[in-house]
Amino acid sequence: MDSRVDSLLAHVREHAENRPGVYRMLGPSGELLYVGKSVRVRTRLLSYFRADDREKAAEIISHAHRVEWDYTASEFAALLQEFRLIKSQRPLYNVEHKRDRGHCFIHLTREAIPRLRVVGRANGESGDYFGPFHGRDSISDVVRAVSDLLELRDCPADTPMRLADQFQLFPVKLEPLCMRGQLSRCLAPCAGGCSHAEYHARVAQARAFLEGTSDTPLTLLRERMALAARRLQFEYAAELRDRAERLELMRGWIVELGRTLKQLSFVYTVPGHGGDDYTYVVRRGSVRAEQPAPETPEERDALEARAREIFERPEPETLGLRAHEAQEVMLIARWFRLHPEELERTLPAKQLLAPSDASTP
Repeated sequence: MDSRVDSLLAHVREHAENRPGVYRMLGPSGELLYVGKSVRVRTRLLSYFRADDREKAAEIISHAHRVEWDYTASEFAALLQEFRLIKSQRPLYNVEHKRDRGHCFIHLTREAIPRLRVVGRANGESGDYFGPFHGRDSISDVVRAVSDLLELRDCPADTPMRLADQFQLFPVKLEPLCMRGQLSRCLAPCAGGCSHAEYHARVAQARAFLEGTSDTPLTLLRERMALAARRLQFEYAAELRDRAERLELMRGWIVELGRTLKQLSFVYTVPGHGGDDYTYVVRRGSVRAEQPAPETPEERDALEARAREIFERPEPETLGLRAHEAQEVMLIARWFRLHPEELERTLPAKQLLAPSDASTP
């Protein structure tokens, strides 16, 4: 070890304690190289200095010029703090929680005549976002399939629309402006092929599918697959089967996410080091409030009022999540999957919001 690493080791030995916390490795200019967490900070940090030269830990400590750490009340608090630091500061050597670039979303635009499209991130443009998903090419295939099955437009935003409602008094014969419309794979709202109500009924079906409450596109696809097989169009039937598998995979993901979100709404009190207990209000897998656990009746009443306000606030229950939101949900879901006994420390939202029975003694 060189003198710099020796100095870091001596600093850890002298000052670090075996308590839950988050530690940071910093480079020569104070840049953040790595963020980690541990239930026993001292033991975890000392392990870096014993790492084999081929291990990532040895590489990190060889570049570190300073080691810092903060103690937290519990392992759960350390988990949250590590996640937030990585997301906000994106340290060089951290990989987990930084992988947003492989994500994509399905965007249902909020236009007069909406479209489905695949975007790299939920950037605040009006409309609804579903995801995140992995594999942009596969999701693009899914969006094309849903658009074809429900005959939604996929033309540029500035394409002029001429709905059938506009020609009720003087019917006008127009030609669709794209090949999909000419092949009857789009309702052709650009050429009076449908009314406003007819088109938006298909949009509602697309939304219901993406929210996991409808199988309409899958049903249509299976019908086409069966028809292709009866006509002995086996290659086309196989292509439709592959599309159906991708649609089923995506729908399964959405349904599972929705189930997870409904379960992860509760008040969670975590015992802390040295009696430093903390309470977290979690709604749909996201921490909405955190504070020291109440000790007096007044503090408990204030916490209950705050939790009720959070749980009663109107929110969409089935729409997708932005990438960082989904990662936080998965992080918390994994915590309770690995520590199922911790669920005993939670007060479910539905129990908190249930009206009290005055007749009950």
